[in-house]
Amino acid sequence: MTHRVLALTVATLSALVVLSAQAQGLRPAPARTVAPVAVAETTQRPADFIVAVVNSEPITNNEVHARALRMRAQMAQGANLPEMSEFKRDALQRLIDERAQLQQAVDTGIRVDDSSVDQAEQTVAQQNQISVADLRRQLVRDGLNVAQFRRELRDQILLTRLRERDVDARVRVSDLEIDQYISERQRDTDPAAQEVNLAQVLVQVPDGANADQVATLQAKAERVLSRARAGEAFALLVREVSDAPDRVNGGQLGLRPADRYPPLFVEATQGLAAGAISNVVRSGAGFHILKVVERRVAGMPATTITQSQARHILLLLTPKLGEKEALAMLSELRARIMAGKADFAALAREHSQDGSAPQGGDLGWTSVGQFVPEFEQVMNRLGVAEISQPFVSRFGAHVVQVIDRRDITLTQREQRELVRSMLKEKKMDEAYVNWAQDVRGKAYVELREPPQ
Repeated sequence: MTHRVLALTVATLSALVVLSAQAQGLRPAPARTVAPVAVAETTQRPADFIVAVVNSEPITNNEVHARALRMRAQMAQGANLPEMSEFKRDALQRLIDERAQLQQAVDTGIRVDDSSVDQAEQTVAQQNQISVADLRRQLVRDGLNVAQFRRELRDQILLTRLRERDVDARVRVSDLEIDQYISERQRDTDPAAQEVNLAQVLVQVPDGANADQVATLQAKAERVLSRARAGEAFALLVREVSDAPDRVNGGQLGLRPADRYPPLFVEATQGLAAGAISNVVRSGAGFHILKVVERRVAGMPATTITQSQARHILLLLTPKLGEKEALAMLSELRARIMAGKADFAALAREHSQDGSAPQGGDLGWTSVGQFVPEFEQVMNRLGVAEISQPFVSRFGAHVVQVIDRRDITLTQREQRELVRSMLKEKKMDEAYVNWAQDVRGKAYVELREPPQ
């Protein structure tokens, strides 16, 4: 982990105000934000002077310079970076917008108490896998002021609450809009607008295999096909038989336009409905059995989703139980389970420190996006029954085991609600742009020339 820990991600800021309400301590809430917190400057500060006034509040050259440095640092390494003057122009416009919005938040009665800032600070520390005390020491080492850092956290929470109240809460999507959106997508017959997700079992044929070896491997593939069509779980067959590297995720190749699959795969699955399985297909790599996991029109939500049932043991990090100690304790618990000396559920009931403990750590059936990314990434890499190595999320230290996976078809109502969410997200982004322009238009903004 780099020492420049303060470039706060959108995901972190999204969680600042809502962590205490999250079920299981793992599921993120859909709050939003506008700008990240400051990072340490690595170059000498320029001369300071006032470059703009928003109502009666000044913006200084040093503020613009610091924001411009941050924006430049966030761009991809090796990219063609614009001139610093461009970053400064953009930084000034963002600071003006934010200052106007912050003033509106305060003027209309939005307040952020110290406990919310404390919680935000703790969230930053947890995501960077350090304590709050270590975070503050790092701030000082990087030349940042702790009080200023906390002021920026407070500002971020204010901006988030203002947007939630004045923009997000006012956006509505009608049933008629959903009907129109679905109708337009369904009328689109362009093959490029069709997307498909295939899963495969690959029985690999080695280079130079003789006719007898090829025949043996083909017979093996045919037996796998028979088992799949008899109802055996395709993901389990993948893990048992497939020689392809995608076996970890059930052999799924991912939702993509049909023209991004090999023509051989497209021809073999053409006309097959979701859930159907192709005949054995021969390629240069070997013999493939293909399953159509999902078909959908581009721009429409999935009709079939993969869910995971997992359980975990969570240890909260405290001054008495640091990260190193928690990971060591979980390593010992995992070793006992792996050796057959203890049961995962029993240890979860005894040791886990969240609401799932009475259920043996069982988190139930969940879909993609229901857990915070650092937890979900570990879980998604696991096969069924596999237990992770101990790891740390923003909520503490975990070990997780995937109990089972399944593909489910969404009901029409569930699909419509996904469309509603998609349309609402788009409308909120559009509404935010208009709202931000309106807030700025009502503010008195004076731009000042640098001193001669």
